Amino acid sequence: MRAAFYDHTGPAREVLTVGEVDTPQPGPGQVRVRVRVSAVNPTDVKTRDGTTARPFQGVRVPHQDGVGEIDAVGEGVDPVRVGQRVWLWLASPGGPGPAPVAEWGTAAEYCVVPQEQAVPLPESASDELGACLGVPAMTAYHCLFTGGSPGKSNVLVAGGAGAVGHYAVELGTWAGATVVTTVSGPEKAELAARAGADLVVNYREPDAEQQIRALVPQVDRIVEVAFGANLDLDLALLANGGTIVTYAATPQDPTIPVRRLMTANAVLRFVLLYAVPREDLGTAAREITVAVSEGALSPLPVHRFGFDDIAAAHEAVESGTTGKVLVDIG
Repeated sequence: MRAAFYDHTGPAREVLTVGEVDTPQPGPGQVRVRVRVSAVNPTDVKTRDGTTARPFQGVRVPHQDGVGEIDAVGEGVDPVRVGQRVWLWLASPGGPGPAPVAEWGTAAEYCVVPQEQAVPLPESASDELGACLGVPAMTAYHCLFTGGSPGKSNVLVAGGAGAVGHYAVELGTWAGATVVTTVSGPEKAELAARAGADLVVNYREPDAEQQIRALVPQVDRIVEVAFGANLDLDLALLANGGTIVTYAATPQDPTIPVRRLMTANAVLRFVLLYAVPREDLGTAAREITVAVSEGALSPLPVHRFGFDDIAAAHEAVESGTTGKVLVDIG
């Protein structure tokens, strides 16, 4: 079978190879998925280029997310699952493949994962939507729902045209919250509005705070992609006792204004999906699937690449392409 892999970190065109490898076999509690579409996330790119240190020995098949069909199951898994169309989450750290594969992601014709990481995809959902879920939707869910549902509260989503921001807007709306989002320009504003935000504001405009206050005097929860850069606006809008949840890091750690945070009785949460307890990840996957079945979630604008063009797909993510980069496998 064919897979993309690398044995050391570096630029995509220098380290990524598409070639023949042994087909993995599912072990106890695992399923094997015939992958149709693999998604590229920023975390995949940062792991491949070495920005995020995740040591490994042997070779790594990249990518966390994708969509496909279960074609084999391991011991302890109900055989009825064979033939199910599924979406995948956190596939790469899910376990090793045949030697010398250290981690087996979705950038391969077949992928083996623990059975709970292959989630049945509702018939109404497209492959594109299934491939867009995983890291972005699960991060958004955890940011929104940790500590309780955001229903009937005011939520601010920074970067509503990004992958996590897109699903934070849609999941917040699905939960019943009033959702405000910030973007950097008209094209992204159109995407965020299409996702269902109650208000879209260009954060570069000098009256951004006033525009938001005209709809919601204060916000109860902020889903933040640029904690340091946006902290002044966040604290100006945050309700007493409100929560800021950040899921992204910049090269330089911000200075924390402790007194202002104390005055606001603010709660700070930091999210790294790899470190979230598996029980919570399972809950997120189930609830996301319910939202999909109810038509609450939509795919991002997609940019498709052939399997042999996987290096170009990585470069598209590195260049900041708006939307979702997908690699056709099947």
